[in-house]
Amino acid sequence: MSEVSNNSMSQEVPEHCPGTQSEQAGKSSACQGCPNQNICASGQANQPDPDIEVIKEHLKNIKHKILVLSGKGGVGKSTVCGQMSYALAAKYESENKQIGVLDIDICGPSLPQVFGVQGEQARF
Repeated sequence: MSEVSNNSMSQEVPEHCPGTQSEQAGKSSACQGCPNQNICASGQANQPDPDIEVIKEHLKNIKHKILVLSGKGGVGKSTVCGQMSYALAAKYESENKQIGVLDIDICGPSLPQVFGVQGEQARF
């Protein structure tokens, strides 16, 4: 099974899923039994994600964004992110710049451990 990102779709899809962009979406033999088959066949899954505009609005005042990404776990993304944020904060400390980090690893965020703040609550 693999994952899809459309909010209305089940996250579990068949391994050989043709994808929502394919003309075979929802019609392929690989789609049989998939909980998303009707959504894909209807073309609904091929629509733009409505949350994109909300996300753009929330991020519009952030001048620079750096994405640390890998398709594999355990390669040091959190370590790189933590070290990079410490370095940027040190570099721009005299300029009173704000450095923020967003960890969207819902399965096991490790940035609290990197920063030594396990058990702390975010304050906005």
